[in-house]
Amino acid sequence: MIYLDYSATTPVSLEVLDVMNKTTKDFIGNANSLNALGLKSKDLMNSATKQIANLFSVLESELTYTSSSTESNNLALIGYALANYKKGKHLIVSKLEHPSIYAICDYLVTLGFEISYVNNDSDGLIDFEHLKKLMREDTILVSVCAVNSEVGVRQPLKMIRQIIKKINSNTVLHSDMTQAIGKTSISLHDVDMASISSHKIFGPKGIALFYKNSQITVKPLIYGSGKSNELKPGTPPLPLIVGFSKALRLATDDLEKKEKYIGLLNDRLCKKFATMDGILINKTKYSIPHILNISLMNVKPETFIRALDNDAVYISTNTACSSGELSSSVMAIYNDLKRATHTIRISLASITTSEEITKFIEIFEKNYHMLNTLLAKEEK
Repeated sequence: MIYLDYSATTPVSLEVLDVMNKTTKDFIGNANSLNALGLKSKDLMNSATKQIANLFSVLESELTYTSSSTESNNLALIGYALANYKKGKHLIVSKLEHPSIYAICDYLVTLGFEISYVNNDSDGLIDFEHLKKLMREDTILVSVCAVNSEVGVRQPLKMIRQIIKKINSNTVLHSDMTQAIGKTSISLHDVDMASISSHKIFGPKGIALFYKNSQITVKPLIYGSGKSNELKPGTPPLPLIVGFSKALRLATDDLEKKEKYIGLLNDRLCKKFATMDGILINKTKYSIPHILNISLMNVKPETFIRALDNDAVYISTNTACSSGELSSSVMAIYNDLKRATHTIRISLASITTSEEITKFIEIFEKNYHMLNTLLAKEEK
């Protein structure tokens, strides 16, 4: 098996799985309970949270555990909008976001909020001048992902936040950092709110983080008892939290070295694809090496992915949450409908081997040639 869909999800690392198993076995108490077992579990949860807070140099109280980045995005946009609508009902969002952000925006419109979509330049970066023009007195929030999930473009969040604050100091910046954490150096101090997921960094599924600066007010979206903090009621999923904490520490270790190695693998693939007819590489100088997006102009992406499945090679079209649809990110950057509807995404990780890339190229060429040959016969 050759797995190159790490941007969709990652397998749980053995080290993470080990701490989760131990936690499940040895910490059976509810962290909200006042008995000895509950307090034991709460101490472990607090320790895991402290480790994460120290990793990002933030306060423990600024972190809320959620079930996914999608939930964190909901908390950020809807929670903040509902808590601050008296200050304004205008939000600005980039055109390079995860589909969950756009679904949230559609919902906010039904509540009377206004959404503006900021343009990007040909390299995929936010158009700063357009952002300045869109900013208003009633703009309460701007949401820009740290790294785009389809083309891998990394945004200069610190600069974006400076532009926003200079025009309107009351406007906050949220960033979906799902594809950035554990892949490239990033700072939570460049934003006011952030969404971070576990299953993208060899941690368990079903656990994520919502970071909120202590000065920010957000309205809870879920109500109940036994809450570990004001935004998330219910019993804390202790094994998932501990596993997530471990995954974060592992993912951010030797980050620069890992990124350089992945860059070499990416370069190998790009050099090969550049020699093949009918393939366009959707990559800018701001794309991180972990995500490589290409367009197969003469082959349907779904057909090609199914062909690779037969050889136990696994990639995807664009994002896992919008498979088979038009790549809004490729469209936003290249403004080419055919190019945007013929994309596939190859995503790499530090555990990807050089041998896997060699074998992948061999299988890729075989299937690409086969499908192009069949297409040529059909056209005759």
